[in-house]
Amino acid sequence: MSFAYVSLTYVLACVVAWWTFDASGGGWAAASLAGLMASTAVTIVASLAVNNGSVFDPWWSVLPPVAALWLAVRAPVLDLRTILVLVVVGLWAIRLTLNWARGWPGLHHEDWRYEKLYREWPLPRWLTLVLGVEVVPTLIVWLGCLPLGAALSGGGGPMGVVDAVAFGVGLMATTLELVADEQMRRFARTKASGDLMQGGLWRLSRHPNYFGEMLFWSSLLIFGLAADPGAWWAGAGVVAMLGMFIFASIPMLDERSRARRPDFEAYARRTSALVPWPPRSGDREPAGR
Repeated sequence: MSFAYVSLTYVLACVVAWWTFDASGGGWAAASLAGLMASTAVTIVASLAVNNGSVFDPWWSVLPPVAALWLAVRAPVLDLRTILVLVVVGLWAIRLTLNWARGWPGLHHEDWRYEKLYREWPLPRWLTLVLGVEVVPTLIVWLGCLPLGAALSGGGGPMGVVDAVAFGVGLMATTLELVADEQMRRFARTKASGDLMQGGLWRLSRHPNYFGEMLFWSSLLIFGLAADPGAWWAGAGVVAMLGMFIFASIPMLDERSRARRPDFEAYARRTSALVPWPPRSGDREPAGR
């Protein structure tokens, strides 16, 4: 029942977003902001109806590919750059959506990060849900999607090495996230209470999945710059993503791990927060991890 409720919500959200993209005048920046915010209005209503902000979770991986597809359909030509961008966005979206679906317990549960926001923000719960859980992330994703306007215009410069770099970075992003997800999933099946994942990619980075996210949004920016070198301003999305991870997501997760896992402090001292890097010396790594 929970999955059906969320699925119907996103069918409606996608339809509303597509219609709003069509109805909006002006350039891609204005149209994408209107369409993405309109889709978020649908998820806000659905979230408030069941008093659960986790209804918004799939939005992150569902609406960006809708935006990319809308642009591609309206481009004057279906060129190779457009195809490569759609492949990168599609693979990223499939991986992230499947990861959500495999781990989502249903509407009887709400993400602990949202509960933390409800407790700490000096606003009513419903307003924190609207602003902190849904509107602010929508604005960050909107910034991240800005390069799509240049990359999928069909009128950019010829394909070249920069496009190949963008495609490679995008594939690397999804591959890294997929490997990190599967390593964590296998660990979670056998771990005891208080155990800390310190193997595989997690030996090199405390948050390799977030690094993969940074690579994905960076690949969109590189595609945009390949099509239009003057679109440097679209880098605001990568900056916004990086700021969200460094100042919000990573500190929140590290604080939780520090309180729940006795090995975390030593692990944090030797392990990069974001970029995968060989562990620093000074603390012994546990055997067999």
